[in-house]
Amino acid sequence: MFSVEPCFDGPGRQLRICWEDCKTILYRQEDGSWLGEIPSLPGCYALMARRGEALGELSQVFDMIAAEHAEKRIPLPADTSEIVHA
Repeated sequence: MFSVEPCFDGPGRQLRICWEDCKTILYRQEDGSWLGEIPSLPGCYALMARRGEALGELSQVFDMIAAEHAEKRIPLPADTSEIVHA
């Protein structure tokens, strides 16, 4: 599942961006597979046979990207995407 580390260190003190802060999009492909992505993070996507597998893989990809950014001391970009029709 997604990272369970705390995102906040108290009222209003955010430690880091968590997956909950990002919009996640799931697409069902014509072949029945699922593509999950977090549009605000380049390269953060997963394609798997089942919906739950795509979300699980996406959480691992998110954690890898977040760890790489943390190691380089680069903040993750804020999610500025907007859903206009759902």
